[in-house]
Amino acid sequence: MVTQINSDNFQKEVLDYKGVVFVDLYADWCGPCKMTSPIVEELSEKMKDIKFVKINVDENQQLAAKYNIFSIPTFMMFKDGKLANQFVGGRDKASFVAEINKVVK
Repeated sequence: MVTQINSDNFQKEVLDYKGVVFVDLYADWCGPCKMTSPIVEELSEKMKDIKFVKINVDENQQLAAKYNIFSIPTFMMFKDGKLANQFVGGRDKASFVAEINKVVK
């Protein structure tokens, strides 16, 4: 399951979390975001050892600016509170798995 978070709980949910967190930065109007959302949801159901969260950049602009998010969807992966991987744009399930494996392996 992918949990909706925001700037107020980002510290607790992502930076203070011990383990791997997959962050999906999106906007409701973004076509590629809508296409990747079901893939991310499916991965969250299968990869139980990874925490999956999503953040609406329109509602959390300061957070998006802090991490220099210029294009969406942007995906960030944190490991024990540190940014471990970041990638941009729509992709297929195999590409997501490859990016995730860069962090968890």
